[in-house]
Amino acid sequence: MLKIQIEEASKRFQYEWIFKNLNLSLQSGDRLAVTGSNGSGKSTLLKCLSGSIPLTSGKITYSLDSQAISDSDWFKSLAIVAPYMELPEEFSLGELLDFHFKFKNPKNDLSKEKMIEILYLDQHIHKPVAQFSSGMKQRVKLGLALFSDVPLVFLDEPTSNLDKKGVSWYLDLIEAYSAEQILLICSNEPREFEFCQQKISLEDYK
Repeated sequence: MLKIQIEEASKRFQYEWIFKNLNLSLQSGDRLAVTGSNGSGKSTLLKCLSGSIPLTSGKITYSLDSQAISDSDWFKSLAIVAPYMELPEEFSLGELLDFHFKFKNPKNDLSKEKMIEILYLDQHIHKPVAQFSSGMKQRVKLGLALFSDVPLVFLDEPTSNLDKKGVSWYLDLIEAYSAEQILLICSNEPREFEFCQQKISLEDYK
């Protein structure tokens, strides 16, 4: 079981506090929605929690089965979907899946063919990702994260570029492939996090 403990976490850029004195405790199976107006710092919080940028003050600890995980190794336990993360567009879809799953194990022994079928991209396995539409790329991002056998998934605006059918597909994907994981979703769209048991607003931590 993965546990994340967040104690008095605060982040400042120059003279502006993005969030202050945030305390949270998360463990496997928890689903947390982080809401807040555009520019409120949702993505910054996610980056701090993933270890890509440091806190100004406070502490974040990860532990797996009661064993502490060094912050330099947090990335092994997580997957991220975010608008600012780009896919390597020179790869074909098949090559991208092969590359990604050199670093992560696939969940439930999913085959590459099954993943592509779930993504509704059967006809595009050999097409360069550069030629994908924005919606196709978003489905790939979500699939890479949720097909990965990791205990923690961060989703930042997960249905951006998805149409109504794509949103329904996303909700089905969450239901089928996120059991026992910690899910943290940064969003202002209730449809993206309606299944979360916990919600916080970053405006409460200014």
